Amino acid sequence: MKYRVTHITEFIYEALVGLCYNEARLLPRELPHQRVLSCELQVDPLPNDHYERIDYFGNRTDYFSIRHPHDRMIVTATSEIEVEKSPLLDNAWSLSWESVRDRLRSDRSVEVIEASQFILDSPTVSVDDLLADYARPSFPAGKPLVEAVHDLMQRIYHEFKYDPEFSTIATPLKEVLAHRRGVCQDFAHLAIGCLRSQGLAARYVSGYIETMPPPGTERLVGADASHAWFSVYQPGTGWLDFDPTNNQTPQEQHITVAWGRDFADVTPLKGVAFGGGEHKLKVSVDVLAID
Repeated sequence: MKYRVTHITEFIYEALVGLCYNEARLLPRELPHQRVLSCELQVDPLPNDHYERIDYFGNRTDYFSIRHPHDRMIVTATSEIEVEKSPLLDNAWSLSWESVRDRLRSDRSVEVIEASQFILDSPTVSVDDLLADYARPSFPAGKPLVEAVHDLMQRIYHEFKYDPEFSTIATPLKEVLAHRRGVCQDFAHLAIGCLRSQGLAARYVSGYIETMPPPGTERLVGADASHAWFSVYQPGTGWLDFDPTNNQTPQEQHITVAWGRDFADVTPLKGVAFGGGEHKLKVSVDVLAID
């Protein structure tokens, strides 16, 4: 599948901003199953400096600053991507989840050592007894890793309600778990915390998903949104993706932008502004299939 993704973020300030520094992760990654045909990041007003680098996790990261007065900033990321079905999950053999955990502890290969950092607590996801207790029914002795993670994904999908009014980026996981509601970011963090509580390596993935309008209605331009899911590591196979918000394993409809330990590592756009007072934020995302 080929897609054109347009992600527009607009800040409207009540007073002039004299200076701002910004960091964006809005351009998709090149992957074996995902090819970036074109991409561009535009900033209005024109920044005084703008450069791109690859961050620690391999994500495309733009830095820019605006050093003249402005009362509005618009950041537009436009990408065309071709996505194929990833063969990894279909080809994953059945290692028990305990054997994966044990190899993460003992295997000294470069790949496993690199994956092991995703077992540790991160800024937004800290393992505790509540997460371990919720995870435990999905991880009986001897169960293959893929089946155990699939069971966890299904439980989150069926037992939690999608509620965009409930949480913010600062809502603790214990509240999500207590109230059984949240959004894709919360469900990804919850699954990651559960997996880490079992000694497994899990990472956060940000991107987009193709959405379809209800039958009989027209597609609304700009009505899509950023999406999040998670990956779990299996030695010898690699990182396997799961989407608990939609109870599915990501395929051609999922577009990967960035990954890290949690949302803090892959925030689409963040920065510091001097002046401006209060501000309004408008975000528009459009994911259009073009073939």
